[in-house]
Amino acid sequence: MYTSFGLDAIGVDRPFPEAAALAAEHGFDAVQVDLGYLREVGPDDYRAVRDDHGLRSGSATLPVDVTADAETYEADLDALPEVAESVAAVGCSRMSTYIMSFSDERPFEGNFAFHRDRLEPVAAVLADHGIDLGLEFLGPERLRAGHEYDFISTADGMLDLCSAVGDNAGLLLDCWHWHTAGGSVEALEALDADDIVDVHVNDAPEGLGLDEYVDTERAMPGATGVVDIETFLSHLDAVGYDGPVMAEPFSDELEAMADADAARATAESLERVFEPAGV
Repeated sequence: MYTSFGLDAIGVDRPFPEAAALAAEHGFDAVQVDLGYLREVGPDDYRAVRDDHGLRSGSATLPVDVTADAETYEADLDALPEVAESVAAVGCSRMSTYIMSFSDERPFEGNFAFHRDRLEPVAAVLADHGIDLGLEFLGPERLRAGHEYDFISTADGMLDLCSAVGDNAGLLLDCWHWHTAGGSVEALEALDADDIVDVHVNDAPEGLGLDEYVDTERAMPGATGVVDIETFLSHLDAVGYDGPVMAEPFSDELEAMADADAARATAESLERVFEPAGV
């Protein structure tokens, strides 16, 4: 596995060439794919910038709004083959999105069928270009509170959806959501490398019960030790996960920093959790 620099996740807003320079300066192995810049300059110029800094491509965010109205969804799906071709051309083989853990419109079975029907053609387009689809489950109980119907909020539940979607679908596995779903070691042990497409790491505030976590209130990887990131990363390493690992702390402290300081602090946090996990 390798570290990947995700700008949006730490509140950095830079054009891709500057982002790549920051990533290289602070020791990241990869930089998340900037679809806007890729669309603007094309794969050749994009690769030239990335290669100039000795980086590889991390994952990309799926540019399809899976839950949008039919017209928007179809437009996104129609545009996806061209995007997927460009993404593959810059060495990216992973695109990811998250799935909300509730619905106010559809009971569980109907919502499962809705997501399967929307995601199956997406996965098929990506498969044509050698790209895997990562689906993220959202663990916190408070996200589901007050909504009409619960939906998938665990790894095994999301793997059921992945199986229904396509052979190239797997988890975007975030240690925050693993922790807030109960932090079960058994849930990790049930996974192998083929189940995992993409990985995010972060930590959690101290002193909260599982029913008190707020999804946007997190901490830098290794900052509090509440999330057992060592166990999380050690298992991924043991099963041979070979993809990107990106920090997603949603940190006000990071967002208040100068961009270079935020990049440095993020790189240091990843080093802090990689080392004890033996990665």
